[in-house]
Amino acid sequence: MSQWQQGTASEQAKAWARVRSSLRESAGGRVFDQWLKPIQLIEDDEPDTVRLALPSAFMTNWVRSHYAERLQLEFRQVLPIIRNVVVETRAPGSQPIALMIQAEAEADAAGKPSASIVPPPAPSAPVRAGEPVERPALDARLTFDRFVVDQSNRVAFNAARILAEPGEPRFSPLFLHSGTGQGKTHLMHAIGHAFLAQHPDAVVLCMSAERFMYDFVAAMRARDTFAFKQRLRSADLLLIDDLQFIAGKDATQEEFFHTINELVGTGKRLVIAADRSPQGLDGVEPRIISRLGAGLVADIKPPELALRRAVLERRIADLPGADMPVEVIDLIAQRIHTSIRELEGAMNRVVAYAQLTGERIDLEFAVQTLGEALRGAERRVTIDEIQKLVSAHFELKPLDLVSSRRARAVARPRQIAMYLAKRMTTRSLPEIGRKFGGRDHSTVIHAVKRIEELRDTDRDVDSAVRVLMRELGA
Repeated sequence: MSQWQQGTASEQAKAWARVRSSLRESAGGRVFDQWLKPIQLIEDDEPDTVRLALPSAFMTNWVRSHYAERLQLEFRQVLPIIRNVVVETRAPGSQPIALMIQAEAEADAAGKPSASIVPPPAPSAPVRAGEPVERPALDARLTFDRFVVDQSNRVAFNAARILAEPGEPRFSPLFLHSGTGQGKTHLMHAIGHAFLAQHPDAVVLCMSAERFMYDFVAAMRARDTFAFKQRLRSADLLLIDDLQFIAGKDATQEEFFHTINELVGTGKRLVIAADRSPQGLDGVEPRIISRLGAGLVADIKPPELALRRAVLERRIADLPGADMPVEVIDLIAQRIHTSIRELEGAMNRVVAYAQLTGERIDLEFAVQTLGEALRGAERRVTIDEIQKLVSAHFELKPLDLVSSRRARAVARPRQIAMYLAKRMTTRSLPEIGRKFGGRDHSTVIHAVKRIEELRDTDRDVDSAVRVLMRELGA
């Protein structure tokens, strides 16, 4: 190695030491020890490239998926000359599999392909008998038997079970939508597990829309989109999460449209998830929205108190040695209501702190442990606050919402305000009706149902509701 190369290696080694230290602090001990600690810095003669290696393809793929951008940002902060980070597998007797991690815009990728990019590993043709089958990165915990069902998610759950059944699919694609942390990803992984149980040799691919976009861009830069297309279109089941992230990405949307057309046209199974209905996906091409809407669209509504309590009871039963009193379960279920994910996170925190400190879980211990999480959930939205915000959003007077006016320009905002009052306050239907000019509870029920329907079909209504809920702190 030349003196210049030794200098480059020394600088990268120093930078890697600082990056490792930063990752240890930010990722936490468990994640760092399991996934990041095994990373080894590989000597490279390119001063602007860092090459990292892991001992298995599984670990490599996990680090690429979860820490690709973070690694690049960390190295650039310490050593600004670094432009690329390569994460590869270096197991005994195996060939390195490299993936260049770059943070350039998709438009640049389409116009300026780079020969330095190495595309992600992918089979160039459908899997044949005797060949290894690519396995999806499915979470073993996310199965149908661990999914707690009630009215808010029953349609989505049953649709997912049906799609995973053997034989010709009754519908495809299945489009799941809900707010964050309410069970979409759980159902997608459960479909994958159930389908593989019936078809062990099937090709199942599970990825986020962001991963789809990244892999496609990398293939374009390498001037090799054929392998990418073949990999996706050879799938028997394709699961794509967070579709909203392809909004405005024209080249990616073009390829995505042809992919779903090919899969649906050949009778394959396709599952898409997003944080809103197809009609609410701003920046997504109408032909994609039409194609998605031609399958089955199922939403998951925010969890009611009974479901939140049932989820906690199920998760506690799954934890060996964990014992949580009913009053603590009720406290968490009542105060943490935004998503199932936050609910489980609060429960895990209480259990973990009890195990680490050796203290007994009771109401006082739970309140002290959750602290900010409970205080953040304490804020109570009032109907008056909702009326004031809705009238300002639609440029009306607050009195318009309680008046007898039936013009559409007033009636629709009034229905939205009633919908928000039902969703975000603990007031009863008669109480809500009285706050809107003495209206009957049946009028409130009609308003809530109407806005729920419109959120699936009218992007303007859905967008307005989302904006208002954010401003109200939901």
